[in-house]
Amino acid sequence: MKCPFCAFLDTQVKDSRPSDDGMSIKRRRQCPSCGARFTTFERVENREIKIIKKNGEVRPFDINKLIRSIEVATRKRPINSENVDEISSKILKKLEKYGEGEVPSKVVGQLVMEGLAEIDEVACVRYASVYMDFNKATDFGQFISNLRKENEKG
Repeated sequence: MKCPFCAFLDTQVKDSRPSDDGMSIKRRRQCPSCGARFTTFERVENREIKIIKKNGEVRPFDINKLIRSIEVATRKRPINSENVDEISSKILKKLEKYGEGEVPSKVVGQLVMEGLAEIDEVACVRYASVYMDFNKATDFGQFISNLRKENEKG
């Protein structure tokens, strides 16, 4: 690896250990030319996930957008940021395992609703009302009825 200080091309690894999250390797390096020490991280590179929107447009998946949408649905509910992070992490892992580089937005929306339904039905209904574009009160009633049926099965 190239030294970031003097651009020498062959630095030496002095120490390697897993990072705190266990998802990468932290390496301490030293440049034999200038003596500078620096840290690098090595992590698995996953292929980029692309989302196919309802209108056919394809956009890169944005985990921050997903987190914001979950936070909006859970606002003023007894749900903490760890719950939101847990839901978003599970969704990301499922999308990475989806098997294709492009995922329909419908799949993402369904995963969010499933995750929210496990921890807070009100937040799930809030998310669904925007995602499924509820236009009248009966849309809410129908969704809640279906949600209850699903909960009775599971």
